[in-house]
Amino acid sequence: MKAQDIFVSEEEKTLVWTDIQVSFEKNFGSEIYSSWLKNISLLKEYNDYLVLGVPTRFFRDWIVSRYLDKILSQIKFFKNSINRVEFKISEEHKINSVDALKVDDFNKITEIKDSILNYNRLNPNLNFDNFVSGSSNEIALSSSKKVCEQTSRYNPLYIYGGVGLGKTHLLNAIGLELEKKNNVMFISAERFMYHFIKSIKKNDMVNFKDFFRKSSVFIIDDIQFIRGKEGLQEEFFHTFNSLIDKSSQIIISADRAPMKLDRVQERIKSRLAGGLVVDIDMPDLDLKVKIIKKRLEDIQNQFKENSNISEEVISFIATESKTNIRELIGVLNRVVTFSRIHKKILTIGDCKNILKDVFNQAKIITVDKIQNTVSNYYNIALAEMLSQRRSRPLARPRQIAMYLAKKMTTRSLPEIGRRFSNRDHTTVIHAVKTITRLSEKDDEMKKDIDQLRSLLLEE
Repeated sequence: MKAQDIFVSEEEKTLVWTDIQVSFEKNFGSEIYSSWLKNISLLKEYNDYLVLGVPTRFFRDWIVSRYLDKILSQIKFFKNSINRVEFKISEEHKINSVDALKVDDFNKITEIKDSILNYNRLNPNLNFDNFVSGSSNEIALSSSKKVCEQTSRYNPLYIYGGVGLGKTHLLNAIGLELEKKNNVMFISAERFMYHFIKSIKKNDMVNFKDFFRKSSVFIIDDIQFIRGKEGLQEEFFHTFNSLIDKSSQIIISADRAPMKLDRVQERIKSRLAGGLVVDIDMPDLDLKVKIIKKRLEDIQNQFKENSNISEEVISFIATESKTNIRELIGVLNRVVTFSRIHKKILTIGDCKNILKDVFNQAKIITVDKIQNTVSNYYNIALAEMLSQRRSRPLARPRQIAMYLAKKMTTRSLPEIGRRFSNRDHTTVIHAVKTITRLSEKDDEMKKDIDQLRSLLLEE
């Protein structure tokens, strides 16, 4: 038995869970605490990690996807040696339902009103006219416009790419164009799940099925959210088939290619891949410059005044911004606001000072953060990824995590090996070489690495 795996007895336990719960309520707010975090219990405490109990798989998935980092941060305040938490379905908290909460809880958290008719949230500002195109997204844009010209030409149309690259913008644009002559359904996979669970709770599945299968255009965003949710996948599969059978156009977005969707039924992946699959890549320098100029034009039209942002400043921002379009716009907004407040034309030196926390301060990337990010990305338990099991679904994410730890932290090879269940440094070397080779030959692997880097660098 390894030292870090020694269980701390009840007498030796240093954490007082009630104190942590008080901290949760204070820092998360009473609403989130009472609906979600209050239901977490401490099952086991080890020297460097905790096993926490939750009532259902749905609870676990929701908490991990939204609150895991903050929960860990709060726990570390009480015991700094804790570097990870695991969630286990606890028998004493089992709920006699289908991985669901009370309907009232859903209404509080999701702000969904009683009627499922409140689904369509097309944003009129996200249209084709203000979508800036470049080499990284031109195929996706062209395909989206072709679908609007002739529905069922590509069916389904599947658009994938990293966070903040414009997938939702394109789906919105398609919806806005097609709703002029069609019955358009636009919904996120997450909201689709909410309605599914609510319908089960209210014994109203007939209306649910009728409602979601009557559209002539069905647009669903972030389909990766259905991973690991068997009941939801079953319903989505039948909804998909029903829509295809009646020649409805389906447009889907995701963070990865169809066959890369782990814990998704093979029959679903096959259908998703059966139409046109296009990707959106990270923007190149030319596209970032175009995006900045378009945003400056919009700001100028809004405030009826010049932005006072020079070409050299535009080039500086485009060059230094290394992640996604969302961050690029955020950086630009900060610069423009400073310029407007101080009524001055900014120099490169001014921008460096304004953006020093973004561009000049290295973000602290830890091995723990990398491990949690990779395990969440591939939707596998952290304990399984760190285990001695060598199956491909676990071994490859483990190698990727080791690779990122070597590339993005200052930890030595032996230190990294120790953080992966005391593996030898030669294992880390092998992992780095393997992932380097694969990322050079396999475009999908390169995209996965790029997206993980982006997630790790996000604030």
